[in-house]
Amino acid sequence: MTDIVYEVRDDVAYVQLNRPDKHNGLTLDMLSDLTSAAQRAEKDRSLRAVVLSGAGESFCSGLDFASVGKERARVVRTLIPRHRSAANGFQSACWAWRNVPVPVIAVITGHCYGAGLQIALGADFRFSAPDADFSVLEAKWGLIPDMSLSVSIAQLTTIDVAKRLTMTGEFFDAAQAADWGLVSGVAEDPLDAAQELIARIRERSPDAVAASKSLFENTWFNGSRLSFPVEQLLQTRLLRGRNHAIARKAGLARERPAFGEREL
Repeated sequence: MTDIVYEVRDDVAYVQLNRPDKHNGLTLDMLSDLTSAAQRAEKDRSLRAVVLSGAGESFCSGLDFASVGKERARVVRTLIPRHRSAANGFQSACWAWRNVPVPVIAVITGHCYGAGLQIALGADFRFSAPDADFSVLEAKWGLIPDMSLSVSIAQLTTIDVAKRLTMTGEFFDAAQAADWGLVSGVAEDPLDAAQELIARIRERSPDAVAASKSLFENTWFNGSRLSFPVEQLLQTRLLRGRNHAIARKAGLARERPAFGEREL
C-alpha cells in the first residue's frame, strides 16, 4: 500500500492517505487499499481503535478525476456491487469501516471534499482542525455523492441540510460542520482529541465497545421490534464473556480492570 499507509502503534491502527502533493486525491488503487485496510483492522483482535488521517496539508480532496478517468473499464468494474454486500468498490472504501469492531476516528485537516468527506462520515467519530473546509463537491461535476453518504449523513444531520449540501456543493468550515452534526469536535490538535477519546474508551471492555458499535450499526434505522432482539443477543454474548467477568470483578473491588483480547 504505497499511497495508503497502515501502521499499528501500541493497540491503535493508524491509516493514512499518502498523496500529500495531490491533497490525497484518491486513485482507484487507494480505494481498493482502503477497503483492504478496513478488512485487516476488522480481523485484528488486538486493536482498540483506528485513526484515519491524511498526509500533508489535507485529509482528502476527493477523487483524482485525472487519474480515475484513465481507467474507464476499471471504473465500470468498481461500480458493480459485490456478491455479499450491496456496496460496490467505491462505497466499500468508505463504509467498510463500519464493520471494524473498534472505534474508527477520522482526523480532519485542510480540505475534506467529495469522496474524502464520505470516508470521514464512514468513521465513527470525526475531529477537525478549526481551519478545515468541507464540501459535497460532486455537485460541481453534475453528480450526486454515491460512496455511502446517503446513509452516513442521514445518521448525523437533518434531511434539509443533506439536500442543501448535495444540491449546492457549497463549501463550509469546521464550525458549521460541528453545528450541523457532521463532526464530533473541533480542536487545534484533532489528533490529540482523537487520542484523548481513545484513552477513555480503552478503559472499557473491548467486547462491550465492539458490542456497542454493533448495536447501533444494526438498529439505528429500525423500530423496537427489530432492535430489541439485537440488544438481547449482544448482551447475552457479553454476559458469557471473559472481559465482562474481569469488569465485574474489578468494579466490585474498585480496581482498574486489566482486560484480555477482544472476543467479539
